[in-house]
Amino acid sequence: MRALVLGGGPAGATAGYWLAAHGIEVTVLEKTAYPREKVCGDGLTPRAVRELQLMGLPHGPGHGYARNRGLRLVARERTVEVPWPQLSDFPDYGLVRTRRDFDQQLAGHARAAGARVLERRGVTGVLRDAGGRVTGARAAVLDERGRRTGEVEEHRADVVLAADGNSARAAVSAGLHRREDRPMGVAVRAYYESPRADLEWMEGWLELADGNDPTGALLPGYGWVFGVGDGTANVGLGILDTSPAFGALDYRKVLADWTASMPAEWTFDEDHRRGRVLGAALPMAFNRTPHHVPGMLLLGDAAGLVSPFNGEGISNAMESARYAAEHVAAAAAANGPAQRELALARYPDRVRQEWGAHFTQGRVLAQLIGSPAVMKAAVRTGMAVPALMRFVVRVMTELSDRPPHTWEDRAIGLLDALTPATGNTRAPKTRSKTR
Repeated sequence: MRALVLGGGPAGATAGYWLAAHGIEVTVLEKTAYPREKVCGDGLTPRAVRELQLMGLPHGPGHGYARNRGLRLVARERTVEVPWPQLSDFPDYGLVRTRRDFDQQLAGHARAAGARVLERRGVTGVLRDAGGRVTGARAAVLDERGRRTGEVEEHRADVVLAADGNSARAAVSAGLHRREDRPMGVAVRAYYESPRADLEWMEGWLELADGNDPTGALLPGYGWVFGVGDGTANVGLGILDTSPAFGALDYRKVLADWTASMPAEWTFDEDHRRGRVLGAALPMAFNRTPHHVPGMLLLGDAAGLVSPFNGEGISNAMESARYAAEHVAAAAAANGPAQRELALARYPDRVRQEWGAHFTQGRVLAQLIGSPAVMKAAVRTGMAVPALMRFVVRVMTELSDRPPHTWEDRAIGLLDALTPATGNTRAPKTRSKTR
C-alpha cells in the first residue's frame, strides 16, 4: 500500500514516521525547505512530549530542547504556578524548541524510518478517479525562493493524508471548506534576546487589554513567554474570534503594547528583537469536516485540531498522525478495496473519541469569554483560587490518566462523559455564524 502525506510539519512528518514504521511505502510533500520558520509558541506540553517518547525521538538539552516544570499564570498582580502533574500516561515535564529546528528534526526522523520526504513541493490540488475517490495530488515544484519553476508533478497513492496546515489546500480542493460554526484564533509572536531565555516555566499572561476600548476591557486570549534556552524567549499572544473586537484589532500593536508594559530588564524591545513579528490563524475544534472522504484523511491543523482552550495544536497534530497511520496500516491488511476504505473511515471516530468532548467544552468557554465582563470575572475568580486554577489547567491541557487514579482524573473523566462530543464526520449544512 502506498501513502501520500501532504505537508511536512508536526502532523505530516509524524505521519511519515509512523507509516514507515508500519511498513507502508510513504511519500511526504513539503512546500518549503527545511529549516523554515513557523508561527508558533514553540511549546511542547507533556502530551506532545509523550509523542516524542513513543517515536523514540531524542529530546534532551543536548538536542536543542529547553525543559520546563509547568505553567506559570500571571494576572491581577498575582502568580499561580501549576507544575505538570505526576501521571502514569504522560511525562511530568514540558519542552520548548523552535519550530524551525523541531520540524526539521521530525522530518529527519521520518526519513531515517524509511519515509521519502520531498521538499519544495507546493500542493495545488488532489487527484480523483472516475468515482470521485482521492487517488493522489498534484504539486508544483518550487525554487529556493518559493516560486514556481513551471514543473508540475502528479503523485499517486492508495491513501492521501492531508496535513498541510491551516491553508488546507488539499481539503479545499476536495470541497471541504472551513466551518464558520467553529471558533478560530489568531496568534502573533516574536523572538527577543532576553534573560527570560532560561525560564523554567511556560508563562501565560491572562490579561490582554483591548486598546480600542477606553475601559480597558480584556480580550479572550492570553499572552505567553516561553524560554527557548538559546538566549531568546518566544513572546506572543493568542486571541479568539468570539470577541466583538476580533477583526478590528491590530494584533501586532496589541503585542507591542503588551511587551512594552513588561519590565525593561526583560528586554522585550525592538533593539533586542530577533527576526520578524509573524502571525497566523489557529483552526480550532474540528473546523473542517468531514475528516474522512474516500481516499483521504485530514490531520492536524488541516482538520482543525487546535484546542480552543489554550491554542495548543502540536500534540493533537502528532497524535492524529499516529492514529491515522494505525488506520492506514489496518487498511493495508484488509481484504479488498471496500474493507480498506472501511478501515480508513473509522479514523474520524477515533479522533472524535479523543477530542470531541474536550472541544465542546472549549467551544462553550470560547463563547463565554468573548464577553469582556465574563473574561474579567473568570480571571478574577481563577487567580483568587489557585487550587481551582490548577484543576482548570488539567482540563485545558487534557492531562489525566485513563483509567483514573486520582479525584482529578475521575472528575475530568466524568466531565468528558457528560459532554456531547463535537462532530467531525459531516460537512456543515449552513455557513452559520452561531457557535
